[in-house]
Amino acid sequence: MKKIKLTGREMAVLRAIDYANGNTGTEIVERTHVEADELVDILNGLCAAGYLETVPMVEQVDLADFAAWHFELNPSYAQELKEAMRRA
Repeated sequence: MKKIKLTGREMAVLRAIDYANGNTGTEIVERTHVEADELVDILNGLCAAGYLETVPMVEQVDLADFAAWHFELNPSYAQELKEAMRRA
């Protein structure tokens, strides 16, 4: 498996998401204080890489609806993501 490299903003978003239950877009904004349009870009990047999943499943998160979506860590990558954040 390849080594996961994350930016500081990506790590902040991942830390804001509860590993067991996930969080809504609104909760992530409140915890990270990242502007909504930038947060949507980060969430889309993490989803495209397979690190995050949305409930219900969507291909692309958009600015108008992201606050209501529920975001969860992909369990397949949970250990690797934790390790990548420890290394940073």
